[in-house]
Amino acid sequence: MASWRTSSTTPKASLLGLLSFLLLLHSITTAVAAIRVSTIIHDPSPTNLPTFREAPAFRNGDSCGSNEADRIHIAMTLDANYLRGTMAAVLSMLQHSTCPENLSFHFLCVHSDSELVSSIKSTFPYLNFTVYQFDSNRVRGKISKSIRQALDQPLNYARIYLADIIPADVKRVIYLDSDLVVVDDVAKLWDVDMEDKVLAAPEYCHANFSLYFNEAFWSDPVLSKTFQGRNPCYFNTGVMVVDVDKWRKGGYTKKVEEWMELQKQKRIYHLGSLPPFLLVLAGNIKAVNHRWNQHGLGGDNFEGKCRSLHPGPISLLHWSGKGKPWLRLDSRKPCVVDHLWAPYDLYRSSRHFLEE
Repeated sequence: MASWRTSSTTPKASLLGLLSFLLLLHSITTAVAAIRVSTIIHDPSPTNLPTFREAPAFRNGDSCGSNEADRIHIAMTLDANYLRGTMAAVLSMLQHSTCPENLSFHFLCVHSDSELVSSIKSTFPYLNFTVYQFDSNRVRGKISKSIRQALDQPLNYARIYLADIIPADVKRVIYLDSDLVVVDDVAKLWDVDMEDKVLAAPEYCHANFSLYFNEAFWSDPVLSKTFQGRNPCYFNTGVMVVDVDKWRKGGYTKKVEEWMELQKQKRIYHLGSLPPFLLVLAGNIKAVNHRWNQHGLGGDNFEGKCRSLHPGPISLLHWSGKGKPWLRLDSRKPCVVDHLWAPYDLYRSSRHFLEE
């Protein structure tokens, strides 16, 4: 069952659906065997969303509980430009979950867009989800220009305020980016023993941690001592288990904001929302098995070149970086790893209309 805190209106007819219908008529009158139309959304506030096929209903196994304590809370951002990725991520979790009906999704969006909500409802009629509007004014004046424009969007910082947005009775939540698919039961990630830590995520201690901050940071006699007494390691904020109760009580939102404010005064890093997380929490999180974030599949932040999978077991594939699988597939220049994302793509192109 879905819920939304603002009033909804009847969505407009999909332009893509009308176009597909006209193309179908054209194929009949001209005896065209097949027609393919690809749509890539780049507009930051598109008026027409892609259409998606309805996902099958996924039901709980016999061993699943039905109490509130059995519920698994998952938070994601909701944005028209990444909607195709979000749909694939949700499908992947439902498909591989032993107890899919126990999953509760919390979607954060900047605009009160009834079309986005209607799109989720029509694609996943049985999904338990709530949509919350994130007030972008909370980060106004705090965002510093980074190396990639997508990292500078207010919604990219919504994860910092997650504990303030979702209901107070939610004590733990899994935060996930929209450019990933889960190929294992997400309950295994949910059940991680956090050992009294506020956050759990895969750590990558082989990465050169010093590169996440610039010379102005490391040469400052005070700032350079930030990690004193800690063994800081890089972790990716696109896959996190958060004890939101501890986050609230510890005032972690304010701690992250303070570093963002300092960054505006004295530039000490070049990435978006990641460095302030590292400054506050690196070296003080619960490490999770690397299988839960096979990240970097989108390449680097500049060119998005193809990358291979890291060796070892995989539970989650993450296209962090510039390259996104749906864009590369549509351009017919996919990387090999993009074909691992494709089976979860519910995008309803004109080709699917013709096949039906």
